[in-house]
Amino acid sequence: MEVTFLQAAVIAIWVALVMSRALGGATLTLRFTPLMTGLVVGVVFGDIAQAMMITAAIQLMYMGVFSPGGQMPSEPAVAAAIAVPVALLSNMQPTAAVGIAVPVGLLGSYLYQFRFFVNTFIMQKFTEKYAEQGNSSGLTFSIIILPTICSFIIFIPFIFVVLYYGAPVIADLIRQNEGNIIFHILSVIGGGLAAVGIALTVYVIGKRNYVIFFVLAYFLAVTTKSLNITMVTYAIIGAIIAFLFVLVKSETFNSVKDTLGRGTSNNSANTRDDDDDY
Repeated sequence: MEVTFLQAAVIAIWVALVMSRALGGATLTLRFTPLMTGLVVGVVFGDIAQAMMITAAIQLMYMGVFSPGGQMPSEPAVAAAIAVPVALLSNMQPTAAVGIAVPVGLLGSYLYQFRFFVNTFIMQKFTEKYAEQGNSSGLTFSIIILPTICSFIIFIPFIFVVLYYGAPVIADLIRQNEGNIIFHILSVIGGGLAAVGIALTVYVIGKRNYVIFFVLAYFLAVTTKSLNITMVTYAIIGAIIAFLFVLVKSETFNSVKDTLGRGTSNNSANTRDDDDDY
């Protein structure tokens, strides 16, 4: 199985759209998660189910990754665009695909930094001049259109070449060495990276008062494993529990607020009565 010209071109254009933010504010979210890119790859390769299983493993790794100033240490969209096709071509396990996604995503972050570097020249050459002239159409061209074109020039050739020429070679290498200790190590490391992503997320958002919800979710997942409950069901149950928790917390807050308000009103009335006595 190989990557066709059309498949490589479609995925490359999608990544360029995401990385250039050509689709508006939504592409910022698409850049920070590999899931949508994994879905696109699954549609292009005609295997959505397997593609999403692989992408889910990659997503776990990025759950604990943050982007101060918009800069990611590893680009999820680029990682998924390369790692998922390689895994599909070689029938690689999802956890092992994480080991492929890490270096590719790191290389994608360097490309994104190069995009910033190019945009700096655009700002100096065009944007400042159009700003001094008060040229609104020129500002639109230099701030939106020209950076988008430059991003396409940067990302489309890279993703296309890697997919069209590199992905089949990597997939053949993986198939020939399947069961090798190296790929076993990749699988173990991939599973560990996913655990690190979850742990970082729990550490960042996990207050001591809320740890019980994490324990509850883990307990339910382990005890109901034999029932083959889907993630959609777990998500619905989690949403209901979260809604009940927020509702109870809100009602308690409002009740305390009303009680304090009545107490303040009574104190004010008593104070006025005392003043009248004088």
